[in-house]
Amino acid sequence: MPKETPDKGYQKLKTDLASGEIGQAYLFYGEESYLREYYLGELKKALVPSGFEEFNYHRLDGKTASMAELIEAVEAMPMMAERTMVVLTDCDLFKLGEDARGLLISLLEDFPEYCCLVIVYDLLEYKPNKTYKKLCAALDKNVLTVNFRIAEKKDLINWIRRRFRALDKDIDAQASEHLIFTCGALMTGLVPEIAKIGAYARGKTVTVEDINAVADPVLDAVVFNMSNAITRGDYNSACEILGQLLKKQEEPFVLLSIIGKELRKIHTARVALDEGRDKLWLMEQWGMRSDYPARLLLDAARRTTRAWCENSVKLCQKLDRRYKSEKGIDYEGELKLLLMELAQKS
Repeated sequence: MPKETPDKGYQKLKTDLASGEIGQAYLFYGEESYLREYYLGELKKALVPSGFEEFNYHRLDGKTASMAELIEAVEAMPMMAERTMVVLTDCDLFKLGEDARGLLISLLEDFPEYCCLVIVYDLLEYKPNKTYKKLCAALDKNVLTVNFRIAEKKDLINWIRRRFRALDKDIDAQASEHLIFTCGALMTGLVPEIAKIGAYARGKTVTVEDINAVADPVLDAVVFNMSNAITRGDYNSACEILGQLLKKQEEPFVLLSIIGKELRKIHTARVALDEGRDKLWLMEQWGMRSDYPARLLLDAARRTTRAWCENSVKLCQKLDRRYKSEKGIDYEGELKLLLMELAQKS
């Protein structure tokens, strides 16, 4: 599976901070909000002297701030500092009116040296619109775009180990991968889980059992455990997990969709086993960043047959059509019946 190329903007941002040569304008976006907030903090620390935030640090809400307010903040002179910092959050640059767009382009083309502007896409998705050629050109020329991607497996494991070491705990690579699988790969979600697990673990080394005891698993991990129980023919465990999800008011539509996806993954893993493919092929088929879930899928697939996998996928598709076409259907009851049928046939 080809390794993802590191984002050039992210590497340049790190270089700017390390050298102290901070640029004039950045655009931050991407899934990993933990890293985004960390680097916003690092920029603020480098640019804004403590005690002078009121004069040198300005945050604007892009949903309500006007272009005139942005220009005023950017052009405000620094006090007792060499530069100011302006953070504009959730302003969709490609939905600005023509006048506002023209003012932004003019600002970027003649930007004051004493200011650093950071445009942050937080709740909004960053979707450049190439039809606005002048705006795109101004952004490409004057703004460093930084995509905060989910960290690579090796980097994330090292980060997890550092977080646990700060709690005077150790964790090995296998347990770290299990933590990522269970709680997701976003650092924002992992931070509180690591704190909770670190407080719970009695031994020096954090174990998979410690993680399972107190971690709050993401929905995909819970549904995988349910699918895994199905492949073992363990209807009681599968139904218990489903009941817990329904108590949390997870929508049956959503659960059926994720169950169907997990069963398609297991089917792909069964194909891999039958055709002599390895885990790397399976990872490529499903865009996996780590081989840990691929290994789990292959283990689950070994308890199945190709015919069972194909039938399971068809049963999910059949129930999905019924969900969408029949009125008065007992969504929760039908899901339980599906699990029973799948477990019995396995």
